[in-house]
Amino acid sequence: MNKARTQQGNLVLPCLDEAAALPWVLARIPDGWSAIVVDNGSTDGSAELARQLGARVVHEPHRGFGAACHTGLLAADAELIAFCDCDGSLDPDAAQRIAGPVREGTADLVLARRRPTGRGAWPLHARAGNLALSRMMRRRTGVRLHDLGPLRVARREELLGLGLTDRRSGYPLEMVVRAADAGWRIRETWVAYRPRAGRSKVTGTWRGTWQAVRDMRAVLR
Repeated sequence: MNKARTQQGNLVLPCLDEAAALPWVLARIPDGWSAIVVDNGSTDGSAELARQLGARVVHEPHRGFGAACHTGLLAADAELIAFCDCDGSLDPDAAQRIAGPVREGTADLVLARRRPTGRGAWPLHARAGNLALSRMMRRRTGVRLHDLGPLRVARREELLGLGLTDRRSGYPLEMVVRAADAGWRIRETWVAYRPRAGRSKVTGTWRGTWQAVRDMRAVLR
């Protein structure tokens, strides 16, 4: 039987130097789901390690969170697609639960609302930036969300139909904005948010957070 028909979904994991987290992340892929690790120019052997651990690896040479996510979406072959960070801060096993409303037809896009579970899991500057963007997004679309985190689930064909164009940090926000404009039913649910393995390339510093906020504000404009 065709693999795309038997599997429940693809889990897209954008990856830039995440060798320290990959063993735990890939061990937590839920049954019926397959991991697509999108290597975004790693120099620490992440791609080779992911392949050894059984993940499908594709390469995206153009740096950017959105570029990696979209390459993973294009490479996917399942009906349901989940996106998740590859740094160990989010448990990939949660994708099964988050996908439930999409699978059952009661939602079109479900986002994970992060709940920090350890010291340093979510720096204050990153949390403040996320809150400001959530409020701006609410004013723009009317959709009441508390978090614009990376872990979310939707159907592949519908995602492709949104025509997403951002290839930087604005990709997650653009997905929500375009989905809202298209009349999608958008929901959120709680997930645990752990301290990541290694140093964040985006929200680990004020500079990274500010760049992400700039990218997302450009999407709202």
